[in-house]
Amino acid sequence: MKFKAICTDIDGTLLNSERDLSPRLKKVIEAFSPEIPLILASSRMPDAMRHLLRDLNREKQPLICYNGGFVIDSDGKVVDSVEIPLHLVQRILELSQSTSIHISLYQGESWFEPKEDYWSAREIKNTKVTPTWKDTTLVLKEWENSHSGAHKVMCMGNSQEISWLFGELHFLYGDQLHLYRSKDTYIEIAPKKISKATALQMILNKYYDFGMGDVIAFGDNYNDIDLLQSVGWGVAVGNARPEVKAVAKEVTLHHKEDGVAAVLEKLIS
Repeated sequence: MKFKAICTDIDGTLLNSERDLSPRLKKVIEAFSPEIPLILASSRMPDAMRHLLRDLNREKQPLICYNGGFVIDSDGKVVDSVEIPLHLVQRILELSQSTSIHISLYQGESWFEPKEDYWSAREIKNTKVTPTWKDTTLVLKEWENSHSGAHKVMCMGNSQEISWLFGELHFLYGDQLHLYRSKDTYIEIAPKKISKATALQMILNKYYDFGMGDVIAFGDNYNDIDLLQSVGWGVAVGNARPEVKAVAKEVTLHHKEDGVAAVLEKLIS
């Protein structure tokens, strides 16, 4: 296919086994015209995505953050912002109190952590971002005063407790929250009505003269299904969930084998 934009997930899709951009990927991205936008679409916060664009020499690009809940254009202007209401954030925290589950809170450009532990240290290493260290009670009080909420709540812990919390939240608030288990030890929580696909459509409508059919997209997990179904050519990496492979038009190599680069190389050869 001929396409006018590339849209890709990051973790488990774009990054290699070192959770970094491979030299092969950098080389093939450099071969594409700068007129073809490279749009990253992830559950990550903005700063956990910007350093990847810098490494690819593609700094002036739109960003789809928090699975579509926070969308930024190529100039850094906020295009769309959809938050989890404060009362739901409070309920998530209340339900987790009887467990050892670690809760991280995200809003816009900020990531809040009450203390450093195994989980926060892991996220710092994986995303190359340092959080704002602040007691959760203070964060919630500030959000109450500003009438705001969270773009993402991330729950991390042992798989049994995570499974229990996922079930409780799905039963109680499944109609209001998008609950995504990126791993068996993680739940990433976002507002129900957002998705990577709706965010990409918004960006294209506002800034470009082409549509979803002119986009090639890559993904590996449940939160990529709508995206791969909505674009002209949806590609699943070899390590993708079976449900993702089922909706993709192509299945490429494992992300540790540079599956994204392998497809892009064919398109410029």
